[in-house]
This record gives sequence, C-alpha cells and structure tokens, in this order.
Amino acid sequence: MKNKKKIPLRKCVVSQEMRPKKELFRIVRTPEGEVSLDPTGKKSGRGAYVAKNEEVIQLAKKRNTLNKHLNVEVDALIYEEMLKQLAREKLKSNDA
Repeated sequence: MKNKKKIPLRKCVVSQEMRPKKELFRIVRTPEGEVSLDPTGKKSGRGAYVAKNEEVIQLAKKRNTLNKHLNVEVDALIYEEMLKQLAREKLKSNDA
C-alpha cells in the first residue's frame, strides 16, 4: 500500500479559509522588522498567508489585514508584488 503524501494546509488571514500552502502567498516580517514576500516559505520571522486571488489581495490591502497580523506597517509595494506574481503564475498556467 502506497502512502499518500500529506498536503500542508494554511489559513488565509483575509478569507479565513484553509487552503493548500501552494495556493497561498506567504508574507513574512523578519526579526529586524522588514516585511517581504516569501516565495520559499522558509524565511524566519512572523508569517501571514494570503490566498492567490486578486479580490482577496485587494481586500487585504483595503482592510490593512497584514498590518494587523504582522504588527507592522506593510508597504503598498508588497500588495503590488503579490498581484504581479499572481499575473505571472496565470500566464505560466495558460502557456502550459
């Protein structure tokens, strides 16, 4: 009998939905207070997950959800970076 590999789930801080980790962006606040997108999911620091969905990202920006979860002012560039990454991933999936 083959063992199925367990898919790690995380909760989106905006929609409160449990989703596979690969369907979420991880935003991390490092111990130095710097906020960045974490594509590897392995950076040390306080992390928050946001669904890879344009409406969810816009809602997070509007509600300042990441500011509350990371206890720091999150730059608008982080949201723009998420939207750009989402667009790149959509192009890749359409090409395949």
